[in-house]
Amino acid sequence: MRRVHQFLQARKYELLLLALIQHLFIGIFVKNIPFYIEVLWPINMVLLGLASVGVFIEKGKFKILFKNILTLIVILFPVLLPFFKGEQLFMTLLNLSYVGFFLFIFFEVFKFLIKPSYINRDIITAAACGFLLLLEIFVFFFQYLVYTNPASFRGLDYSSPAHTFIDLVYFCSITLTTIGFGDITPGAPYTKLATSLAGIIGQFYSVVLVGILISKFAAQPSSVE
Repeated sequence: MRRVHQFLQARKYELLLLALIQHLFIGIFVKNIPFYIEVLWPINMVLLGLASVGVFIEKGKFKILFKNILTLIVILFPVLLPFFKGEQLFMTLLNLSYVGFFLFIFFEVFKFLIKPSYINRDIITAAACGFLLLLEIFVFFFQYLVYTNPASFRGLDYSSPAHTFIDLVYFCSITLTTIGFGDITPGAPYTKLATSLAGIIGQFYSVVLVGILISKFAAQPSSVE
């Protein structure tokens, strides 16, 4: 058990990065949408919950307890999804819970990024985790808006929750990276503003991250691994 604890702590950001990548982009390799929704989604959240354990080691009992409660909730929602297909209240609670879950992890990762005055493997992987966590936050926030008002976006596939999720991962990715192909567009004034905010936050994160990395490198160049 002690070895597992040490491994989770030593590799926390690499494990979190891998879990985030597979959660966001596993749909590249899966064509069976019902299998994706009913089997892979709950498994993905279990993996994310386990992968985020290391981030909260030695963070205090309250934070660990709160994180465990959030993890249980985000695992339970996809398990219950087949029984509440498309019900607005259920999907609203699901998406708000996921926004809270990823925000909670993002703040812990960002606090780590701005704390140490050196660059190593953990800093690089934590930086990548931060960007993907921002992506997760906006995906589920926009999904919350979509289930509140289906006219929030034009060009989304509403045939299943998985199709909508995949489309929003794509939309948020091209928004945060400022590519913007234009095949999916905001369809209401508030989603236009929310999309603008997402783009600004994505660029702000990139600028701040570059500044953090440069300052750490300049402070202790000999500590680069």
